[in-house]
Formats: sequence, structure tokens, C-alpha cells
Amino acid sequence: MSRNPLYFDDLQVGDTFQTATHALDTEQIKAFAQQFDPQPFHLDEAAARDSMFGSLAASGWHTAAITMRLLVTSGPPLANGIIGAGGDIEWKAPTRPGDVLQVHSEVVALTPSRSRPDRGMVVLRSNTLNQRGEVVQTLNAKLMVARRAA
Repeated sequence: MSRNPLYFDDLQVGDTFQTATHALDTEQIKAFAQQFDPQPFHLDEAAARDSMFGSLAASGWHTAAITMRLLVTSGPPLANGIIGAGGDIEWKAPTRPGDVLQVHSEVVALTPSRSRPDRGMVVLRSNTLNQRGEVVQTLNAKLMVARRAA
């Protein structure tokens, strides 16, 4: 199903969006960690048991990458894509094998550009939740969003 693109002018503070889901397993966690974050608690169950995590945990950057994938493929269909201009991220809880992640987002600020009338800045607050509704990550992203042509 094709979704109509959303321009800056279509958005309002308080608009909310939910993505599809992504199921995470041990193999995905280890493959991501092997390539991008090769710390023992992401790669080895025994090492993870002896860590502060107590069991295998996905890299926070893996959770962030899944969040991005979900936003791009099933989040708000922004006209020009998800183009970041900064933000902040917090990992609230470890993501584990067997977790099913979903992103819930809300538009929290809209600022038209003064120097570039073809765009505006949207602040999108996104919580990535597991299947129990626990927030594992929060992301406040500043996104450049195209305006409709005059």
C-alpha cells in the first residue's frame, strides 16, 4: 500500500505515528556486534552473564539502526525521507534476543526555515518499545522536511 507523502505543511505538533515491528534474535545481535560493536556482552552468552547486563544484549547502536529502519519503512512518510540534522538518543533498557521492537513517534516541534523557504525543521520524539511495552530507546531527532511548492 502506497502512503501519501507528508510535507512540513501537513504536520502538526501532537501528530503521532506507529511503525511495523521487527523481531530480534541472537544471530542478528551477534552479526551486528561482530561487524560494528564487538564487545563480549554482545557476542558471547557466557561473557554477557558476567557483565552488568546479566545476559546477551544487543548493541545500543543495533537498536538505533533497527529504529531507523522501522522509521524509514513504516514510520511517517516524510516527502523527502528521514533526513537528520541532529538530535539525542538514550538507551533506557537492554534489547534482548526475542524482543519485538516497534517505534512510537510524536511531532513535538515545528520550525519553518527563515533562510530556506522550501523546508522546515521537525522535532520527532520516537520511543522504541519491546513487546512488553517497555521503552528500550528514546530518540529526539531534528529532521529537515520539505515544504509544499508555493
